[in-house]
Amino acid sequence: MGSVSNKGKAVVTGASSGIGAEYALQLAVRGYDLILVARNRARLDALAARLNGMTGRQVEVVEADLAAPEGVRRVEEVLRSDSRITLLVNNAGVGAVAPLLESDPDKMSDMIAINVLALTRLTMAAAPGFVARGGGTIINIASIVAIKPELLNGVYGGTKAFVVAYTQSLHHELRDKGVRVQAVLPGATRTEFWDIAGAPVHNLPDAIVMSASDMVSAALAGLEQGELVTIPSLPDAADWEKYDNARNALAPNLSHSKPAARFYIGAAAA
Repeated sequence: MGSVSNKGKAVVTGASSGIGAEYALQLAVRGYDLILVARNRARLDALAARLNGMTGRQVEVVEADLAAPEGVRRVEEVLRSDSRITLLVNNAGVGAVAPLLESDPDKMSDMIAINVLALTRLTMAAAPGFVARGGGTIINIASIVAIKPELLNGVYGGTKAFVVAYTQSLHHELRDKGVRVQAVLPGATRTEFWDIAGAPVHNLPDAIVMSASDMVSAALAGLEQGELVTIPSLPDAADWEKYDNARNALAPNLSHSKPAARFYIGAAAA
């Protein structure tokens, strides 16, 4: 792997296992040096050693809890100070499967802190440097619940809907500045996510569960094909285009000086 050209450094959050660890592997193979971010230092060190041995890429680790402001600040400083960073994968996140009425409000707050606040701040730390250097890529890991929130916990779905909307706005703002962005919407993926969320993955039908390796491979292929939104399980990209076109078709009628006639406002006076 030593002959692969260097593409700069990729920062991967939530890198100690699952989708994050798979991104780290596949990006190292593609020629990126790595900065791996997670809470579990032992896992990070083990993964760093394995990837360095397999690929010869330089691998650094940053131990940080992205639910805590100090952890976010630690990673922000890395993103602002290292000019070799060319790619940020905002993968760190937590989920929930319990109904809203059975959920712990403190855990929901922690979920928002990681899935929304940390992702937002890390993106804002990376983007100015990418613009100044004339290029960079930001990958935000969302979920299919962003567009089908009825499937799981509503707070989780809401955080992932934010990720998609945020990515779409970033694309609108940064596309002419040399910065690529992508939102990835995985379906059920065979990782520890499900065990932590309280619904072990072995309880799900095999037919709907993708391996992390296949998920990341598809997501990176979507990035190479220029997709803004990648849904690894979706057979026909035209289906997403129809969905997005329908959303955009609403734009001319989303703001008027008067309510729509269907609300019958003023009808009595007439």
